[in-house]
Amino acid sequence: MFRTQYDSDISIYSPEGRLYQIEYAMQAVAQGSTALGLKSKTHAVVVTLMRSSDELSSHQRKIFKVDGHMGIAISGLTADARVLLKFMRNETLHHKFVYGSDLPTGEVVSSLAMKSQRNTQRWGRRPYGVGLLVIGYDGGKTHLYQTSPSGNCFSYYAQAIGSRSQSARTYLEKNFKAFPELGLEELVLHGVKALKESSGKETLTKLNVGIAVVGKEQKFEILKPNKVQTYLDQILQTEGEIEIENENENEKDEEAETLELKLD
Repeated sequence: MFRTQYDSDISIYSPEGRLYQIEYAMQAVAQGSTALGLKSKTHAVVVTLMRSSDELSSHQRKIFKVDGHMGIAISGLTADARVLLKFMRNETLHHKFVYGSDLPTGEVVSSLAMKSQRNTQRWGRRPYGVGLLVIGYDGGKTHLYQTSPSGNCFSYYAQAIGSRSQSARTYLEKNFKAFPELGLEELVLHGVKALKESSGKETLTKLNVGIAVVGKEQKFEILKPNKVQTYLDQILQTEGEIEIENENENEKDEEAETLELKLD
């Protein structure tokens, strides 16, 4: 992807009006492990696929707590995410110290977008190579935002980022109209099912799946592995029941065909 003199600095435009350093940073997000978020009227959920760099190493964390009412899931460079996480925590602590209340999720996301955008217009810097899904609950409403290295931020009903995230987005697009009325348990199950769609042949376990929830009367919480396993077991059980139903239907079809042949 080398672009000669046009990608040597963040402030140099190509003849087509493109900033290649930003595109490289967005590629870093696209090649990260899958992270997805979805929300209902009462809760917001993020689900991530965590990978380990080696068989002897632990799985890389992809979900972090910002405050009691807010948290993030990341895809891309984890080191860059730590810098942005520290910034968000400082913003929420400062607001709580001065005003004695929680900082609205939309405000901290706007501040984060401005911080990311500054790195796209000053020489000697590079964009942050990480994308964030920010979930929160404040003002009686749930929130889900996506931020990108370019400084853009968007609000979503459901969204997925990272490698092979298109399959997860397809699942979310098919089902998102039902999300607003769902309870927490059903919402988490939809999130895990969407992650399974994008995982391909990779087996989902309690060690490589991360889930966090926040909502009405629910502080931001990263679920423990044993709780994650319960959701995985429910999905496996549901899939098993569907397979059995399909097998029974196939057997009935075969019996009907055999009966028709005998009658003929």
